[in-house]
Amino acid sequence: MAKKERNKEKVIDKLKNKYRLVVLNDNTFEEKVSFRLSRLNVFVVVGFGAIFLIAGTVLLIAFTPIKEYIPGYSSTSLKREAFNNALAIDSLEKQIQSNDLYLVNLKRIMSGEEPEDYITDSSNADETGQYNNVSFSISEEDSILRAQVEEEERYNINPSSTESSLSGFAFFTPVKGSVTNRFNSQKKHYAIDVAAAENESVKTVLDGTVIFSEWTAETGHVLIIQHTKELLSVYKHNSVSLKSQGAYVKAGEVIAIVGNSGEYTSGTHLHFELWHRGNPVNPENFIAF
Repeated sequence: MAKKERNKEKVIDKLKNKYRLVVLNDNTFEEKVSFRLSRLNVFVVVGFGAIFLIAGTVLLIAFTPIKEYIPGYSSTSLKREAFNNALAIDSLEKQIQSNDLYLVNLKRIMSGEEPEDYITDSSNADETGQYNNVSFSISEEDSILRAQVEEEERYNINPSSTESSLSGFAFFTPVKGSVTNRFNSQKKHYAIDVAAAENESVKTVLDGTVIFSEWTAETGHVLIIQHTKELLSVYKHNSVSLKSQGAYVKAGEVIAIVGNSGEYTSGTHLHFELWHRGNPVNPENFIAF
């Protein structure tokens, strides 16, 4: 035991031993600069230097546009351009379908046939390519099942009933992070909670108008944005709201800062909701967080 203590004291003494670092002129051997150092001093200086360098690099990447050059990050302008391109492609597809229908009808008129009102889908036709043999009558079993389901779901909110009409939207991700609490209509949690870094920007998912921008005791700074086709997006627990009521915002525009405000919160996160025609919608079905 005593030997271990002596060895420990020797190590401490070695760390505290002073050394002189001297810089000499190679021609005249004149002493230019000298430093009194110990191993402990060197370790402390190098350690603090490494910590400062790491912290400076992290801050530089986190709070400057340099992070846009890191794989996995993309600029707001690039995402907005992708969103506009998606809308343009959708419009072009519809225009192409309309032109194809026009040419088909033109050929049918020239051959003396009746024009079509819409382009039929041959995958749903029978072997003859016609729909005459398809039966659309409702069976007795189907009627009983429908009545049973309607009775069970009479007083329940059915979020999936409106989701099919939202497939044409190209949503912008409001904030990147980890989903800590998912959408659960059974527990009446009609939102998802996304844990994100402090001071992270919150962006709007679509173009729209801010219809609510206030502070509430339960959910802190809250923003509600009205979009087209009776769609609402809700952003809660922000540390600060950057848009006021009545402001028009574009998709991907910064509207708030992630925070931990309000009584109903246990950490820095964004409480995000989607509502369509008065019904809650699971945001994860349309947005990748």
